[in-house]
Amino acid sequence: MPIDLIGTSPNRIDSQGKVTGETQYSGDRALPGMLFMKTLMAERPHARVRAIRTEKASAAPGVVAVYTAKDIPINEYGLQIPDQPVLCGPGSSKPHTDIVRFVGDQVAALVAESESQAADALKLIEVDYEDLPPLTDPEAAMRPDAPLLHPDRGDSNVCVHYKIRKGDVEDGFAQADVIVEGEYRTPVQEHAYLQPEAGLAYIDDEDRVVVESAGQWTHADRKSIAHALDLPEEKVRVIYPAIGGAFGGREDLSVQIVIALAAMKLKRPVKIIWSRRESMIGHGKRHAVILRAKWGATKDGKLVAADNVLIGDGGAYMYTTNKVLGNAAITSTGPYFIPNVKADVYGVYTNNVPGAAFRGFGAPQALFMAEGQMNKLAEKLGMDPVEFRLKNALREGDTLDVGTPVPTPVSVVETITAARDSFKWKKAAKRKTQGTKRKAQNAIARGRGFAAGFKNVGFSFGYKENCWAKVEIHGKTEIERVVLHHAGAEVGQGFQTVMTQIAAHSLGVPMSMVEMRTSDTATQGNPGSASASRLTFMAGNSVKGAAEAALEKWKAEERPAIAEFQYFAPPTTPMDKETGYSMPNFQYAYVAQAVDVELDTETGHVRVKRIVSADDVGKAINPDLVVGQIEGGLVQAHGYAVLEDFKTRDGRVLTDQLSTYLIPTIWDIPEKVESVLVEVPDSNGPWGARGMGELPYLPVAPAIAAAIHDATGVWMDEFPFTPERVLKALGKIK
Repeated sequence: MPIDLIGTSPNRIDSQGKVTGETQYSGDRALPGMLFMKTLMAERPHARVRAIRTEKASAAPGVVAVYTAKDIPINEYGLQIPDQPVLCGPGSSKPHTDIVRFVGDQVAALVAESESQAADALKLIEVDYEDLPPLTDPEAAMRPDAPLLHPDRGDSNVCVHYKIRKGDVEDGFAQADVIVEGEYRTPVQEHAYLQPEAGLAYIDDEDRVVVESAGQWTHADRKSIAHALDLPEEKVRVIYPAIGGAFGGREDLSVQIVIALAAMKLKRPVKIIWSRRESMIGHGKRHAVILRAKWGATKDGKLVAADNVLIGDGGAYMYTTNKVLGNAAITSTGPYFIPNVKADVYGVYTNNVPGAAFRGFGAPQALFMAEGQMNKLAEKLGMDPVEFRLKNALREGDTLDVGTPVPTPVSVVETITAARDSFKWKKAAKRKTQGTKRKAQNAIARGRGFAAGFKNVGFSFGYKENCWAKVEIHGKTEIERVVLHHAGAEVGQGFQTVMTQIAAHSLGVPMSMVEMRTSDTATQGNPGSASASRLTFMAGNSVKGAAEAALEKWKAEERPAIAEFQYFAPPTTPMDKETGYSMPNFQYAYVAQAVDVELDTETGHVRVKRIVSADDVGKAINPDLVVGQIEGGLVQAHGYAVLEDFKTRDGRVLTDQLSTYLIPTIWDIPEKVESVLVEVPDSNGPWGARGMGELPYLPVAPAIAAAIHDATGVWMDEFPFTPERVLKALGKIK
């Protein structure tokens, strides 16, 4: 009898091991004869390494080896372009690798018999630096006379420039009855995953270099490690143990190459665990972005023109800046139809910690600007902000800012109305005046805000998006056992549970019958990354395809029945360099949110009392896991908007511990969260599902900003909305 598992919420298959502590993460792994590594970080934002003296360290008790730039076969790596040295210093075959470009650049790796011996000996490494002026302001870095941070990468520190030219912007503004101009600034954010960077490398019985670490794309990690070590890819094997969070921060490598190098040279297992401080200064962060906008609308509330400029701080290396800023370009006009658009979007090299992938991938920054413009235009027009959004929301046949029709189905209207109705939003034309009166009578001012957003599902800009899976069916006359092979990264989101669910449903067997083999490049094909809200969509289709193919073989009495399947998504196209014209994504997902906020006008504290989030998930394969993603995304975005304040000075990180960089506790998060699952099926998704892991994050900051304005009459165009910043906006302090 068929077993219907789609739309149900069975327990997570990994829950028991994680609750009991039996599950092993990278830092838990151990092998006989294991050595320990520590890496020396530069701790300075910009410098030339003149010399590294390792004699004292090499002679210290327990030290087995010390590696510097000269020991790296090909001293470069990078997810998009290889612009980062594995180790900075002299002696490398690659040019310009003697330059340190941010505080977390690594200059030496030391291996010892114990972790304490490695830590003690690391202090004995002597480095001669020639400090260079740090370049930390992206706008200053854009100037023609700015010193080049990557002279081999062109004649400018601008590493990315996207142009969008749709319609005639000047003609559009001529039609406008109302024009709003604004400048917005969004901050850096630390991923703050629980598990710091860690890994174990060793040589297996087939003479392959094996790296067990946390990541988001096994096969991309393997490619980068093999390149730096100058090895064929088949001589490198990447395995993911349990992963303690990622949020985009593990797309780029950290410890993998240096431990692989040591294992390759020493023929012994080598382990490393970064401290929290090393993690804080050594891996990438969410891009800080400066956003300037000029938008126009007619008096009846129709958008007619938008002129946007976005400047993203890419930090020291490319990482995914080109892709993050590309996504920001697409989402910079929000989920709305605007006939005339001009946009210039820049990514800029600086000496700050690199800008990296982070949940939302450029859309939270762009939407803070877009939704701010929408709320300001609605106020200037005297329109309810929800009605104004519905009047301009994308519909089937409308073109995006890149000039092509938005892929169907388009569910902006459904998410806006769902959030409106669940929140019980009511128009209040005189709300601003009433809010001012409340503030005069009481230190606690109350307000409500609304915002919407959208984001791509899957990889963009012409990438041949695909995903692999294999299913084995074992038994003689009846199915007795199913083995599912998939290398997609389980980063805490419940991926392995949902894939087991999909395989079991497709075969009509209970989930307990499915064994999942995970994340090993030696035995599995390429899954693509656990990013871009893509895994449920892409892996779901690949698992479904493999299961159905295996079942056909089973019915034909092929025992065991084994089938592989590679799913290919609909094609996309790159952006035209001068106009941006493209079909950049095969699908988008949509979200809308409403919030209630209390603000203490005497202390500046902002308290989110209630938030309603309506997310179009296409079809909830596992509703409980979807709600978990919404709640987790809201908490993380709330921290970004209200609390988390990453501070640097001249490129040096001041908030380099979780005691100084504060993330929300249970006392800080929104008091009430209401998740509304909107299910408009995607014809290409498995059972109609679309990716949604990033969705709930997107509109939180602009919704809170709108609520603060509703409560106080003050627009805050920069966050986090810390007490100090709020009091300054209210004129209470200078």
